[in-house]
Amino acid sequence: MSDFFDDADFAAAVPARSREEPLTVSELTARIRARLETEFADVRLRGEVSGLRVQSSGHAYFTLKDAGAQISAVVWRATLARAKTRLRDGMQLVAHGKISVYPPRGNYQLVVTSFSEEGEGRLLAEYEALRRRLEEEGLFDKARKREIPRLARTVAFVTSPTGAAIRDFISIMRRRDWAGTLYVVPAKVQGAGAAEEIVRGIRLAEKIRGLDVIVVGRGGGSIEDLWCFNEEIVARAVRASRVPVISAVGHEIDFTLSDFAADLRAETPSAAAEHISSGRLDAVERARDAAERLEGVAVSALEDFSQRLDMLEMRLERRSPHAYLALMRERADALGRRFASAADAVSAGLRDRLEKARFRLERNFPGARVELAKMRLGQLAARLSASGLDATLKRGFAVARDAATGEYLDSARAVTLGREVVLRFRDGETRVEGRDLQ
Repeated sequence: MSDFFDDADFAAAVPARSREEPLTVSELTARIRARLETEFADVRLRGEVSGLRVQSSGHAYFTLKDAGAQISAVVWRATLARAKTRLRDGMQLVAHGKISVYPPRGNYQLVVTSFSEEGEGRLLAEYEALRRRLEEEGLFDKARKREIPRLARTVAFVTSPTGAAIRDFISIMRRRDWAGTLYVVPAKVQGAGAAEEIVRGIRLAEKIRGLDVIVVGRGGGSIEDLWCFNEEIVARAVRASRVPVISAVGHEIDFTLSDFAADLRAETPSAAAEHISSGRLDAVERARDAAERLEGVAVSALEDFSQRLDMLEMRLERRSPHAYLALMRERADALGRRFASAADAVSAGLRDRLEKARFRLERNFPGARVELAKMRLGQLAARLSASGLDATLKRGFAVARDAATGEYLDSARAVTLGREVVLRFRDGETRVEGRDLQ
């Protein structure tokens, strides 16, 4: 349908004809098109989307229908790219555009220039009214916002425990070696009752001892999906929280009211995880820089002291104070060892702290240790079985012992004439006398 006539084609007046002279089909279609596009140049329709097709060209074609009628509709690629609402079959749509005719088939259709899901406009109006009221009340004042702790060690995430948001959050915290405690506070994040559950989740999280920060959020979605984060009770609960709150609703373009009320807004749950874990990474980097600077100071001091010692040595050589010079050298060596030991101790302490943090994190996820223990136990069992008596007998060996005393015989010389011997094979035992074995 990309071959619509240009405006110049159909806007040209059709030559006047007498009543007896018939019109061509093209002429009649051009007249109808000109009339429709003049009288219906700006229409708004409400209906259900059906038979949606998005072509490789990027244009979308569908039928807009209600209980009594239907009309074909087209959305050009440029319009579709600008739209915030994603078209889908079955959605109730409010479309704005003009009526036109597709001459090759003689069909009229709606050329959509903008559209929105029915109800979306009402929700946006409610959102703006509530945002203005809460803003005038001072609920969003920047002066009321608190700093998020740089080294948060205890975090609570109020979200759906089965959603992608918590999986992404945990994945990033693990990848960045965050060593802390995470509490997942279950709550619906979409649909009826979601706002109330989020509020209860925030209040429950506040009771966690030693909690540093609360994260409230979910993955992205439509305005209807995210509406619970625009509820007044949620915005007020976020602002009233005794613990700093990060709002992490997965929508990078638009803000919810919980974003405005929170102490910090993160574009996505993943961005919240990066912000929380960045403090530890910064601390590790600062500690590493401090160790390097301390080592540099120690080396510089040693070099400076060495230069001063050389100068003193030159002065002392002229006076030949050998004992005094030896003492100074001994003190210099001792000082050098102390400087080196101090630098090593600082570096070792930093490495030990890093290893302890990594060990605590690994201890919270013991799956790998259990699997390793199982593997080692299996290996030990296999080695024990392979070195047992039964395994040895199966390889063609036999064990000899004295029939009277039960003493095991490990030498051919022990088998004397007349001595009764019991030979044990893999499938049983037999008795023989010494003469039988000569």
